[in-house]
Amino acid sequence: MITFLEAVADGLGRGSVYALIALGFVIIYKSSRVISFAQPGFMIAGVVLVSYLVELPWLGFWGAAALGAVLIALLGLGVERTVIRPMIGRPIFAIAIITIGLDIIIRTVAHAFIGINVRHVNDPWGLDTVELGPITVQQRHVATVITATVIVALLFAFFRYTRMGLAMRAVAEDQEAALAQGVSVGAVFAVSWALAAGLAAIAGTFAAAGVSVDNTFWPIALYALPVIILGGLDSLEGAIVAGLIVGVVQSLVAAYPEAVSWLGNNPSVIIPWLVMVIVLVVRPYGLFGTREVERV
Repeated sequence: MITFLEAVADGLGRGSVYALIALGFVIIYKSSRVISFAQPGFMIAGVVLVSYLVELPWLGFWGAAALGAVLIALLGLGVERTVIRPMIGRPIFAIAIITIGLDIIIRTVAHAFIGINVRHVNDPWGLDTVELGPITVQQRHVATVITATVIVALLFAFFRYTRMGLAMRAVAEDQEAALAQGVSVGAVFAVSWALAAGLAAIAGTFAAAGVSVDNTFWPIALYALPVIILGGLDSLEGAIVAGLIVGVVQSLVAAYPEAVSWLGNNPSVIIPWLVMVIVLVVRPYGLFGTREVERV
């Protein structure tokens, strides 16, 4: 039972990272109906940037994480303004392909700053643990869950109470109607990309806590794809719930690999994709996604 509870706690930490990255996917999709495959690039760029910023003695980990998120958000804003904005009105498929190219470019540049060595974000926890009742949990997972909870709460407050948040909700519902009411759809697109990039940077920073960052670190962001399929492409709540589900399931499989030994020697790597395939077959719109009704 202790092993089970510790695996769940570990999974909540992982799932919080997946949820933050998936929120970026969903925010961009809800505003523009584009799936941005540039999220892994923003994530690794954020991690590498924080690994350099944290070396400044007057910043520390939290300052470096916050500044890194802001700077990567500005990068996302610049990408939207210079690359995505001229593509408005073009086929969605073409824009999606461009985001793949952006991801490769951003990752290549970020990897150049990693070099042949590894980088560290110098978080204050490392692999230290804390006792929560009968279970032992790594402090970095506790910090990740708390930070993700605060960010999600602020994000939902932003969407509910701010003028830009309300504009983003209006655009998500109906772009043409929002435009007719004087909402700046272009500004919404820009803010969406900035938020998505900033969230990816924060998620990557906490994913890197206690571990080394090298050129093979970026695939962590790909686990957000099963998350958004499970939760629904247009559901913020779904991204959060699905992220936690995928993280917990992955940790449980890692803790009890013999239960799914038919998946190979490392089943925890495969299980999120297996979940994605099953969901696509059974429920193509995800657990919380909006089912589209086509009339003939």
